[in-house]
Amino acid sequence: MPLNKEQKKNIVKELKDNIAKQKAVVFVSVKGLKASELFDLRKQLKESNCLLSVAKKTLLKIAFKENKIELNEKELEGQIALIFGFKDEIAPAKTAYNFSLKNENLKILGGFLENQLRNMEEIIILAKIPSKQELLAKFIGSIKAPMSGFVNVLQGNIKGLVYVLSQIK
Repeated sequence: MPLNKEQKKNIVKELKDNIAKQKAVVFVSVKGLKASELFDLRKQLKESNCLLSVAKKTLLKIAFKENKIELNEKELEGQIALIFGFKDEIAPAKTAYNFSLKNENLKILGGFLENQLRNMEEIIILAKIPSKQELLAKFIGSIKAPMSGFVNVLQGNIKGLVYVLSQIK
């Protein structure tokens, strides 16, 4: 059933509001996805504080234009969905990429990050970046390594002394 003018205005307003408060947007093609797969994707996105929104390309173009962003909807093929990331810039790309590895029907088409449109390759590179927690853990590990090595060296002398004393006994 086609949408009436009022419904279209509501969709554009909602998209415009989401675009205004987002930190990152990923464009994906959902053509060929089953409803259950789309539900699973929405569930995964909700866990990472993201939102999936499906809309017609013409409505997307209007919403982006109202936010002063030029979007060429002809470059986007298939049925388009937007994944909005409101708290983390990497979460929508990472979630979409991980889901696309399990389901070949979901295709990443590009995105919008730091007030610039990004192509598919840039979004995939962004998705492969480790999370903030992983990077912090690696950083802490690299800081901790010299200290723990120094402690082990100091314990070596004590272990040697204990070994010598046990041999003398």
